[in-house]
Amino acid sequence: MMKYLQKLGKSLMLPVACLPICGILMGIGYALCPATMQGGDMNGFLNMLGFFLVKAGGALIDNMALLFVIGVGVGMSDDHDGTAGLAAFASWLMITNLLATGTVTTMMPSIADSVNKTLAFDKIANPFIGILAGIIGASCYNKFKTAKLPDWLSFFSGKRCVAIVSGVVSIVVAAVLLVVWPIVFGALIAIGEGIVGMGAVGAGIYAFLNRLLIPTGLHHALNNVFWFDTIGLGDLSHFWAGETSADVSWSLGMYMSGFFPCMMFGIPGAALAMIHTAKEGKKKVAIGLVASAAVCAFVCGVTEPFEFGFMFLAPALYLIYALLYGIFTVIVTLLGFRAGFSFSAGATDLVFSASLPAAANTWMIIPLGIAAFAVFYVVFRFAIVKFDLKTPGREDDDLEEEKKVVLSNNNYTQVASIILEGLGGKGNVTSLDNCITRLRLEIKDYTKVDEKKIKSAGIAGVMRPGKNSVQVIVGTKVQFVADEMKKML
Repeated sequence: MMKYLQKLGKSLMLPVACLPICGILMGIGYALCPATMQGGDMNGFLNMLGFFLVKAGGALIDNMALLFVIGVGVGMSDDHDGTAGLAAFASWLMITNLLATGTVTTMMPSIADSVNKTLAFDKIANPFIGILAGIIGASCYNKFKTAKLPDWLSFFSGKRCVAIVSGVVSIVVAAVLLVVWPIVFGALIAIGEGIVGMGAVGAGIYAFLNRLLIPTGLHHALNNVFWFDTIGLGDLSHFWAGETSADVSWSLGMYMSGFFPCMMFGIPGAALAMIHTAKEGKKKVAIGLVASAAVCAFVCGVTEPFEFGFMFLAPALYLIYALLYGIFTVIVTLLGFRAGFSFSAGATDLVFSASLPAAANTWMIIPLGIAAFAVFYVVFRFAIVKFDLKTPGREDDDLEEEKKVVLSNNNYTQVASIILEGLGGKGNVTSLDNCITRLRLEIKDYTKVDEKKIKSAGIAGVMRPGKNSVQVIVGTKVQFVADEMKKML
């Protein structure tokens, strides 16, 4: 299971890498054009430029789920074929259309009578469904890419049938979600209603669950309880309406304020811990991913580039991350720091909200931020090192010493042929993949593997991580050998 999650995490790296720059563009855009966030007229060049940058960044941030559809579909397929991405996209279209609010309320009119159930399907086009569609597309590709159909259906054999099968599977999945999704969504709303009266502790539980549910998209259920007027609360809407705690029955802003120190300073601290614990030869890779994501979180509170960068690689660390949000929210609520956001808890929203009547003790973001940076850094660094967690820059795939390996024979067809023979022939190979330096193979019968024969191809070494797994260390030219072997298979 852990290997599967790590493979899923790696497949998300490419789409996640697209997001930080978009978040930064949006942060700059909001700073230049406050009306984009707060409403009002837009006049002058800087306003227009800001609006333009917000829309440019939002093009990907707002369609993050679609990036995950294609990234997971291609990344989780055995040979990273675009057919899997197409199948994943077909699955996404099928599920999101079948579970769109208009479709669901037409088939089941009673759903329209329940605000919570309607709200559940309003939020169906989310990253969780994107990842699910990607997994469906990749799984169908891996299973049916070589399927042979009867002669009268032969045109649809092989890869052509993958998208069709994905569509059929997606219909079944949509039917299950039609029943399950509103139940889960409603249960989370009920949990939210249950913790409303718990004061600072309730705010902390909410913040913990908010982060914990990010991968599933179900955090929207809780957000609507606390930020909007689902049950008569509406922390966000009342805050930005210019009201104060005297106008409501709770400390206004308490369900938003705790996110500021965590997003603005905690994430940079955690990012620095990941950079410091990355392998020597991979620090630049870690910096490229998590540092830009940290800037994105600080400026405008877009956290997904950071969170999706490690949540599947190290799920236990993500649980710790969510707990830290809960703890800091309790502390912030008790200390009386109050700020609000209309987009997310970044520096841009902090500045905009500081002048509102409900804002209080905003100067405390400095000591709270320093504390959050230090705590996130120490906790992340300790957990990563102590439990050898595979955060960005710590993956096993491409060890630096293996990058220095030089293949002794540049006849890639010959090398692939010898390796395949040493593996017991193509009939003994069930799957082939490669990372930066290794061939990764699954085999049927481990007794047929001849390591001496494989090494005679001039490769650096052979590893046997499992009874039916073989890894062949080729070096940085592994892609060429893998391409030739795929032809033979």
